[in-house]
Amino acid sequence: MIVRNAPPWLIRTAATLLALLAAVPATAEQGVTAGEVRFVQIAAMSGPTAGLGIGMRQGIEAAFAEANRAGGVHGRMLRLDVQDDGYDPSRSVPLLREVLQQDAHIALIGATGTPTMKAMQPLTTEAGLPVIGTFTGAAFLRDPALGNVFNLRASYAAEAEEWARLLVDTRGLDRIAILYQDDSFGRSGHAGLIEALDRRGLSPVAEGTYMRNTLAVKAALIDIRRAKPQAVALVGVTLPLSEFILTSHSLEFAPVFISNSFGAEEIAAELGSAGAGLIMTQVVPFPRDPAVPVAAAFAAALAAHDPDLQPGFINLEGYVTGRLAVAALQAAGPALDRERYLAALRGLRELEIEGLTLGFSPTDNQGLDAVFLTKIDPDGNIVPMTGG
Repeated sequence: MIVRNAPPWLIRTAATLLALLAAVPATAEQGVTAGEVRFVQIAAMSGPTAGLGIGMRQGIEAAFAEANRAGGVHGRMLRLDVQDDGYDPSRSVPLLREVLQQDAHIALIGATGTPTMKAMQPLTTEAGLPVIGTFTGAAFLRDPALGNVFNLRASYAAEAEEWARLLVDTRGLDRIAILYQDDSFGRSGHAGLIEALDRRGLSPVAEGTYMRNTLAVKAALIDIRRAKPQAVALVGVTLPLSEFILTSHSLEFAPVFISNSFGAEEIAAELGSAGAGLIMTQVVPFPRDPAVPVAAAFAAALAAHDPDLQPGFINLEGYVTGRLAVAALQAAGPALDRERYLAALRGLRELEIEGLTLGFSPTDNQGLDAVFLTKIDPDGNIVPMTGG
């Protein structure tokens, strides 16, 4: 109320404040209003791993847009807010603290990277913030005691087991080396391979590392080459792995190269035909096979959302992650809040998404266990791999 005979400046100030208040939307209680539910993604949108965060965002947004075209979930439209951490834990944590302070999102979805999630996980657990479909296969997130974490993809250990099955059991190789990024991501993949080889009475003949966000792989390459391995397992990101392979070619070093699912399309695009023969494990089905129901549904949803985007492994993983989030919203019912949403996520058991079955239990917080083999063909394209 403005006091009668108030000075003109006070009247103008009060009118301005009233206008600003009228323009502010209703407060989102933990991301939920009568007409909207908001998720947040903290992931790399810039820097050398930007393609991973962007790909996950594309897929999640395609799934959310698909739900929104059908009227939303219980009448609420789904919204994704994105924060760029550049694959740098020192940026991830302040962004997450701000998200938690604002308390305007129902869940964290599609976060990208082991080191960033390792830094954020204690905060999300303390806050009881649901964490859905992180782009990492690190073992620490597979601990079912983390009652707020719901993984989609198979673990790095599962990918490493598939490497060992192919290289050792099928091809009979026994001299395996490994290059890995010297951080929690690389060490997770390294630990998985050590365990897989140990089950077969083997150990790596050589190991090499490089520092995150660098291309400093040559010293590791020289040490690995000296051991004369038959195969080299690669746990890293696009540019350093590409540099390692291209430099190997220049030195006429030609073992079998095999890498995990951390950015297959970017590696293929970077290497082109020079990547021919590189084997890559994947954690979702081949995204461009119309005979695979989930791939066909994804292609349609992606085209409807943005016809300029092409289906790939990363945005397919994002799409399935988005569909998981939508399914939990449906299960939570119309009286939605974070506590009910978390209960709905914990209550999921078997969830079928267009023929792809996700399985959860009180002792298993990972929806998918399958690992798929692909390789780069002579034209530089990723193709499904059959046999050995």
